[in-house]
Amino acid sequence: MKRSGQHDNGQQRQQREHVGRRAEFWAAWWLRLKGWRIIAQRCRTHVGEVDVLARRGRVLACIEVKYRASSASLDSAIDRQRLRRVAAAAEILSARHAGPDDDVRIDVILLSPRHWPVHLVNVWHG
Repeated sequence: MKRSGQHDNGQQRQQREHVGRRAEFWAAWWLRLKGWRIIAQRCRTHVGEVDVLARRGRVLACIEVKYRASSASLDSAIDRQRLRRVAAAAEILSARHAGPDDDVRIDVILLSPRHWPVHLVNVWHG
């Protein structure tokens, strides 16, 4: 028999998933407005996931999207372990989507209510 806490965790997980998908949707639209072409969203590999794969010119960006209810908590939204997984997935995806002269990089887009998105460029130098 499930305890009520277990049921709440499932609902909370679904809510976080919904919020995350919505943030990825808005990040993709914001990128389009900035001249990026969205190649794919929610790109899963056996080593990790890239939220948005986008191209502008010869730049292929593997983008991690983070949403927080408060802009103050955005500072702690990204950690080295998460970026390491994104970088591992980016390596696999770049083999499929990047040309020999393309610049492949890891970016982060931070979103919070009533604030413009923050686009952190080339955050991984692993």
